[in-house]
Amino acid sequence: MRKVTHFAVICLFAFLLVNNPFTTQYVFGLRSESESVVKHKDSLYTEIVNKSADYYIPPQDAIIDRVWKAIPGLNGLEVDLEASYKKMKSKGKYDKDKLVFKQIKPKINISDLPPSPIYKGHPDKKMVSFIINVAWGNEYLPDILATLKKHHISVSFFLEGRWVQNNPDLTKMIYDAGHEVGNHSYTHPEMAKISPEKTRAEILKTNEVIKAITEKPVQWFAPPSGSYRDETVQIAAQENLGTVMWTVDTVDWKKPTPDQLIQRVMSKVHNGALILMHPTDSTAKSLDRLITQIKQRNLQIGTVSDVLNTERTMEKR
Repeated sequence: MRKVTHFAVICLFAFLLVNNPFTTQYVFGLRSESESVVKHKDSLYTEIVNKSADYYIPPQDAIIDRVWKAIPGLNGLEVDLEASYKKMKSKGKYDKDKLVFKQIKPKINISDLPPSPIYKGHPDKKMVSFIINVAWGNEYLPDILATLKKHHISVSFFLEGRWVQNNPDLTKMIYDAGHEVGNHSYTHPEMAKISPEKTRAEILKTNEVIKAITEKPVQWFAPPSGSYRDETVQIAAQENLGTVMWTVDTVDWKKPTPDQLIQRVMSKVHNGALILMHPTDSTAKSLDRLITQIKQRNLQIGTVSDVLNTERTMEKR
């Protein structure tokens, strides 16, 4: 009888110990582990795990291309198992529209590469940018800024330093409107033909006048007329600037009609395109329709930094 009583007491004690939340969580530290085991045996969680492989996209490293020079990397994509499970748990049913994704960064970024000019973003990134080089054309800037505001987009204005010094109010207007401001040299020289000392002076002086107005360091340099040599790119990199070129040229300085300008861009636009513009009458009159048509191609429009970063555009899958 005594043995049976002892056995019953032991069983009762064991039952209470295992089923007491305090003892399992704080004495043995098993609560979270047991919940995890239950979840991983849950058929819904298992289904999410099994189907997640269909959505996996590996990250892509930045590279130096023989033709296109530096090309940025692109984040990969994978299903966030925990977040997806939480969204579907209440109904207990798999729903692909409730999948939550997280991005995976590449191992090599564009900043890890040797100094090299950049002509375009990653070919799988559905985004483009306008590069608007400004050294004249003040009368067209208000209309251009108004159109960009209407479409709720920010782009990149590359400003000549001398122009900035003479037009601080317009510079501030561009920056305050949420646009990225880049370096377009100080006096608009042919950068490939000037000395290293002159190159550095052109870059530094422009950085200084822009920062005096925006209170933000400049990140990108666009050589006037696309003129550069390897040393130009290296000096820009020493001053913490990436050198940016373009892939699509509006040739707006030749005064094309709006239809001609739009056709020229739309016949060449592609993922990651950097589209060169200036403040001209042609650009001001065509910009509204051009933006609409680019968006109809399922391309987002952003700044140069937006296009060249590794973030993947998250269109509906």
